[in-house]
Amino acid sequence: MKYLNYILIIIGAFVAMYAKTGTDQNQYILIGGIVVLMIGVYRVSRNIPSRNNDEDDNKPELD
Repeated sequence: MKYLNYILIIIGAFVAMYAKTGTDQNQYILIGGIVVLMIGVYRVSRNIPSRNNDEDDNKPELD
């Protein structure tokens, strides 16, 4: 599954760049490439833990 995320990012970036290079730009292909790219980035970012959770665990509680 981890490799699927990276493949989505690469495919999305390639499609977005391909759609942008031509003089006869197809907006739907560009939007589709950006959507696939963002889905890949979102799926990767879900697995990265928040740094704020670690900082909250080390703080003393004030009751």
